[in-house]
Amino acid sequence: MTTQPGGQVLAFGELLIDLIASGGATSLLDVEVLSVRPGGAPANVAVALRRQGIDAGLCAVVGCDPFGDRLIAVLEANGVDRSRVRQDPDWDTTLALAWKDARGDGHFRLLRQADIQLNVSDVDAAGVDKLAAIVVGSVSLSRQPARAAIERAVELARAWSVPVCFDVNMRPTIWPDSATARAACERPLAAATLLKLSLDDARFMLELGPSANADDAFAALEEYGNRFVVLTDGARGAWFTSPTGDVIYLPAFEIEAREPTGAGDAFMAAVIARLIGNNWTNLSPEDIRYASAAGALTTTREGAIDSLPTGSEIQEFLAAHELIACRNSRIQLPFPSLDFLFAGMPFSS
Repeated sequence: MTTQPGGQVLAFGELLIDLIASGGATSLLDVEVLSVRPGGAPANVAVALRRQGIDAGLCAVVGCDPFGDRLIAVLEANGVDRSRVRQDPDWDTTLALAWKDARGDGHFRLLRQADIQLNVSDVDAAGVDKLAAIVVGSVSLSRQPARAAIERAVELARAWSVPVCFDVNMRPTIWPDSATARAACERPLAAATLLKLSLDDARFMLELGPSANADDAFAALEEYGNRFVVLTDGARGAWFTSPTGDVIYLPAFEIEAREPTGAGDAFMAAVIARLIGNNWTNLSPEDIRYASAAGALTTTREGAIDSLPTGSEIQEFLAAHELIACRNSRIQLPFPSLDFLFAGMPFSS
């Protein structure tokens, strides 16, 4: 694997065990079987980056228990730097219940334990000044001392001009209300070089209401002045801001999705990989197309970590779908650009 200039990408936050519903259940009320798999959004992003040729590490806390041992072994097996993963003897490893609804979108309920013990000392020892970028998420912001740790990571990254990638994953069950969630997210929102969130995330965090659309979300986010913003909406597609400030929409790949867990994280990692590749100068339809392919591929497998694709798998997927799109384009002429046939993603973050 190649290493990008300027150091490693380091993700901060939860490393946990996903208990994923199987058997077609669309609610926890219907679940009969739960599959035990490694996960956690920051961990998924770190693994996905490594599979796309990017040097990546994780700063997290797990328990001194079999699940903690298993998660560390998974990081090592995937080439993720786990030197900043701490095992806390006083806490068990965090668990997450995961299932998909009738639309195929993923839902989660967290049983918070060791992940919230990430602290400022962990961050101060992480060497943020030597990194190529940091990745932080909203889940860790819901509880202390993890919230202070994430805020410290963002503070240090800004001081050293290290790009901040903020992956918003609103889990309503971990917040008392949307106003509290937005207040907790203010610092990374204001500091994010790359901001990625779903339309449902935006509706909850920004208090837009259930009928808000993408235009409403981008209008509400303007005050933060983020350089790159990507908004996703499952099988409905994705929007992103171009260098000129325009908002561009890309529809979704039409695929047979099996499981959505981890797809948003694969998408996020792919966007980061593309930005690193162009030295953080631009985000194009081709970049979002690549990220959408990463997410789409992830949904065709059982995840989270096991489902994350490699860079070569993403390119093979794109090549196959480009051929299909080119054939179809002879009939479907109204599209102004083939890019708008290729990209999108059938999942929510």
